[in-house]
Amino acid sequence: MRLRAEWMTPMDDCVLELLQSAGIILSPSIIAFNLDLRREGVNRRLNELVEYGLVVRVERGKYEISETGEQYLASELDASELEKD
Repeated sequence: MRLRAEWMTPMDDCVLELLQSAGIILSPSIIAFNLDLRREGVNRRLNELVEYGLVVRVERGKYEISETGEQYLASELDASELEKD
């Protein structure tokens, strides 16, 4: 069972799962399209996930899951123990 932090939303798991399953760098627009979400909301969540180290901003507008994000999805990490960078 994943241990989600209070600051996390259900959308965060969906974004992380998509990044993991894609295995490639994605943009907020592509993530939003594939999850049927608004790009603005995805962008906000990506910024938060980057601040906590679950996602890596490869360059402006391009993201991939981090090793920490992989550990969270595998239930090997309690996200409530993460601190903002």
